[in-house]
Amino acid sequence: MTHTVLLGTRKGTFFIEKIAGRWRPRLVGHAGVGVNFFDRDPTTGTYWAALGHGHWGAKLSRSTDGGVTWKDAPQIRYPEGSRHYMPPPPSETGPGEGAPTLKDATLLKLWVMAFGPAGQIFVGTIPGGLFVSRDGGENFELNRPLWNHESRGGDLFAGTGNGTTKWYGTPAAEGEFAPGIHSIAVDPKNPKRILVAISTAGVFESLDGGNSWRVRNKGLTMDYSPDPTAEWAGHDPHALVLCPAQPNHVWQQNHCGVFTSSDSAASWRKVSHPHQGVHFGFPVAVDDADGRTAWVVPGVADSHRTAINGALFVAHTKDGGESWEQLRQGLPQEHAYDVVYRHALAIQGDLLAFGSTTGNVYVSEDRGHRWQAVANNLPPVYSVRIR
Repeated sequence: MTHTVLLGTRKGTFFIEKIAGRWRPRLVGHAGVGVNFFDRDPTTGTYWAALGHGHWGAKLSRSTDGGVTWKDAPQIRYPEGSRHYMPPPPSETGPGEGAPTLKDATLLKLWVMAFGPAGQIFVGTIPGGLFVSRDGGENFELNRPLWNHESRGGDLFAGTGNGTTKWYGTPAAEGEFAPGIHSIAVDPKNPKRILVAISTAGVFESLDGGNSWRVRNKGLTMDYSPDPTAEWAGHDPHALVLCPAQPNHVWQQNHCGVFTSSDSAASWRKVSHPHQGVHFGFPVAVDDADGRTAWVVPGVADSHRTAINGALFVAHTKDGGESWEQLRQGLPQEHAYDVVYRHALAIQGDLLAFGSTTGNVYVSEDRGHRWQAVANNLPPVYSVRIR
């Protein structure tokens, strides 16, 4: 079966298709427009693009004819009265000082999309909203149980809540340091189980389709905190995925390392191997069938976002992070400055693909052992999906 690699980039949506034995990129829409996320609903076949338009702002776009034509979709809007607490911005030496500020919610970014059964579509936003459609994207509504969670102040539609928040900010949207939902994982074996990852608040889980939520940060650590093992205080997952066939296995690439869980995110175990370069990074991908098998694309550090020692590699584990293998064949091993964003690594069967901020896209048809560059000089790549 031939798959298509879907790219969301700073300047458009692209397909990368294998034609006559060769992978070729093709612009399919939104030329010149930032595309934060691009994917296809596996149930309906509709393509969805989450746009960050410099003039029109955050918008959803969709295509029902295979990417030939695109139309504006019904748009995400915060309901009247939506407010949230903004913590004081962090200083160079630690958390900000002072009381949080109550603000009206303004949509800053559409960050991620996920698809559930029977027409369900989930969208994560900055500032920290989870929106849900149950009719294939014709209507979206804010998930209020998560928005009103006591950890971010309680029900602010009804008043001023408890006056505090444990949801801190992310610099991923210009102009405001607000929290953001960047990862949504729906358990294919139990669609009422939903996991979300938030920069910065950590991981939340619902077991009843979003009617209630609980925090899932046990075992995570924060190198930058006076209390590294606190349940709150700024956990910063960069990406979260679960294994479709073994959804009790969950992985996250975190600001403070690589973490995995084998008990449905009830607890986390750090599996970084810094001596092998496996620690800091943004994306993580997990095997479709084996929850102990995963891939990450490491970087140096938040302050030095580039390939390690100028050499690009993908790290691979088959034993739940006990050991890691560096996969380098076909990747540049000098003068490489690629950084791979949180949504820009994907696996489907034996096909593994990633794109970088330098506009390079690499594909492996043997699960990462041999790589080939299939596109260069594209705009910076924000998302990679395989369908």
